[in-house]
Amino acid sequence: MGMKFIKRLPSKEEVLAEQPLSLISKKKRDQRVDEIKAVLEGKDDRFLLIIGPCSADNEESVCEYVERLALVQEKVKDKLILIPRIYTNKPRTTGAGYKGMAHQPDPNKEPDIRQGIRAIRQIHLRVLMDYGLPGADEMLYPDNYSYLADVFAYNAVGARSVENQQHRLTSSGVDVPIGMKNPTSGDFSVMLNAINAAQQGHRFIYRGYEVESDGNPHAHAILRGAVDVHGRNLPNYHYEDLIHFIHMYEKSGFQNPAIVIDTNHSNSMKKHDEQPRIAKEILFSRKYDPSIRSMVKGMMIESYLVGGTQKIGENIYGKSITDPCLGWEESEQLMYYIADNV
Repeated sequence: MGMKFIKRLPSKEEVLAEQPLSLISKKKRDQRVDEIKAVLEGKDDRFLLIIGPCSADNEESVCEYVERLALVQEKVKDKLILIPRIYTNKPRTTGAGYKGMAHQPDPNKEPDIRQGIRAIRQIHLRVLMDYGLPGADEMLYPDNYSYLADVFAYNAVGARSVENQQHRLTSSGVDVPIGMKNPTSGDFSVMLNAINAAQQGHRFIYRGYEVESDGNPHAHAILRGAVDVHGRNLPNYHYEDLIHFIHMYEKSGFQNPAIVIDTNHSNSMKKHDEQPRIAKEILFSRKYDPSIRSMVKGMMIESYLVGGTQKIGENIYGKSITDPCLGWEESEQLMYYIADNV
């Protein structure tokens, strides 16, 4: 076998025993999950904002970001539900580059996945226990869900994972709302198939067990734009795109149909500073068309303390080492604008 087995990874039981969740924080997390579910069910008219760094590369700067976010949340609590992006895994198109805190707790050091597992639980625990805002993470590795299942409030399956059967089946057993992104090809039917699979119960293999899931009625769509055969970015947040997709979605007959729109990635043509303009267009479309207002329940925004991106080793505090993000000042203004226009 062409693999070297380095060390055994800790079990879920070991990690949760070492890093327990307090009862008070559990209640906060469960309440937040219920609030997000109510939005997706149409019982709460607040708007979801999944906002924060492209990747959670540094615990201190991410927590400072969430501390600021918590202050904004208090001011907009009647209009918005803010869910901090605590993305501890980073998908890499070619496999090269920083793969997230789960791989490298310190981007300047060698990978250490055993320590990374503890680091990702630590950062999720801290933002929940210190600031009362349970975060969102991406299901890049389905097995990692067990380490974080009790601490975060929202999960997402990325564009490169949404066609994978293990991601779909694991999503059916997740007890928090989970967004399924359209694939990089842009094919809406692939995303709808993923939502369909996630909303059904299944029997499958998970972490060495035969398991049975109940189905996740809060699996929903995330539109993130696409890439054509020539490598060009194609947005799918425009009015015409939304109307077309809503018609497809409604015909599918799924539970709690809902759309979250990613304002970065291919939707922004990978120009992070276009996110405010895109968000404003989405808000206009919601005001213009009742079906869009009813279906579009939230947005994803990539934002950090310092705008732009940097190379690993530059060590600019609060600046992304993966995709470029909006800076804090622009992000704060945008959050208040969204709150005033939903």
